[in-house]
Amino acid sequence: MTQKKQLRLGAFLSVTGHHVAAWRYPNAQADGLNFQHYKQLAKTAERGKFDMIFLADGVAVRYRGQNPEVLSRNGKLVHFEPLTLLSALSVVTENIGLTATVSSTYNEPFHLARKFASLDHLSGGRAGWNLVTSATEAEALNFNREKHMEHTLRYERAKEFVDVVTKLWDSWEDDAFLHDKESGIYFDPDKLHIPHHKGEHFSVRGPLNVARPIQGYPVIIQAGASEDGRNLAAQTAEVIFTAQQTLQEAQEFYTDVKGRLAQYGRSPDHLKIMPGIFPVIGKTEQEAKDKFDQIQELIDPVVGLNLLGGMIGGFDLSGYPLDGPLPELPETNGGKSRQKLLTDLAHRENLTIRQLYLSIAGARGHRQILGTPAQIADQLEDWFVNDAADGFNIMPPWLPGGLDEFVDLVIPDLQRRGLFRTEYEANTLRENLGLPRPVNQFSQAVNAPELASVGT
Repeated sequence: MTQKKQLRLGAFLSVTGHHVAAWRYPNAQADGLNFQHYKQLAKTAERGKFDMIFLADGVAVRYRGQNPEVLSRNGKLVHFEPLTLLSALSVVTENIGLTATVSSTYNEPFHLARKFASLDHLSGGRAGWNLVTSATEAEALNFNREKHMEHTLRYERAKEFVDVVTKLWDSWEDDAFLHDKESGIYFDPDKLHIPHHKGEHFSVRGPLNVARPIQGYPVIIQAGASEDGRNLAAQTAEVIFTAQQTLQEAQEFYTDVKGRLAQYGRSPDHLKIMPGIFPVIGKTEQEAKDKFDQIQELIDPVVGLNLLGGMIGGFDLSGYPLDGPLPELPETNGGKSRQKLLTDLAHRENLTIRQLYLSIAGARGHRQILGTPAQIADQLEDWFVNDAADGFNIMPPWLPGGLDEFVDLVIPDLQRRGLFRTEYEANTLRENLGLPRPVNQFSQAVNAPELASVGT
């Protein structure tokens, strides 16, 4: 019998949960700096055979310009630096992928290449990098800038950033290190390649002072859905985390991005598209709705308004009536695709500002599903079999309970349908996702005269 195509699952762990009021929910973890909490979550996700856990990140306290009284009502302002946390979690897990966001705008390629190569070795080949270009002015102010870099320029810089990082990961061939005590030769000098990169944005000599990652490269993830983001993903990404509200929107994105791969010599199977899903699970559909209503009642209006303002491009909505329509917005220099998604939602459903922030308080523009385990599994299967997704990034409303429920109730249903694994297939994240291991670009091109200057 032919094995059914298997869907991929990420566990998107957002401090206390994805809902903006998650920290106030009964039995939710309120402290975002609690390692035992994350250890429990990682083990739960691994028990559920998730492909990966994912940590988002930003290098600023959001909501610039708000007074401390307003900020004091937000439960997600402080959290661990993700690579530090993932390094700790690599010791208490064995199979699950360890992935995190790191910005190409506010980092240098050498730093990033070194940290992810180290994580890949520490974890036995389970690292993944979510490449973002950052979306907030608040981050710029922490890095010697008065304003955020322009959108198109950020993506141009990001493309070169990936080029430099992969060259650094390829500094050493896989078998470069001999450790030959008798001869005294530690590595084969013919298998060292110094990048000598000089481009428009970066000048990096190399080599990297970490051996080539176990996976060749950590899995490269991308989350932009703008035109620039889609092009960058088609060139560089192996997984895309994305946000769509309807099957038709998801199919359009899936077809469009997969269709761009051929021009870069890539196979559609070598890119996994995983929309975000915010599931609220109940024994009955009414129980799920009651749970959702309970957490919705915990939203402080100033927190909901700030969330919406940040997600539509950092605009201050405090001067507009909450029960009036969303005003016309100027084009943002932040996240363009999310601004469009939310303004389209407001116009399509004729939502007021209050209704709009209530509608995104949990899923933030991702798809929200309320129902029984079977109903949620039905909807995931529908998108999966109808070419709208290769899998999903699961966004528990509150933690740890929301993840526990998904693992204990929804995953067994997906397994019974033959749609999801019952055991890990391999040891590395790349293998479990069904992605090829990249060949070292320098050893592959050793006989190419035009690349001779790249080597030692």
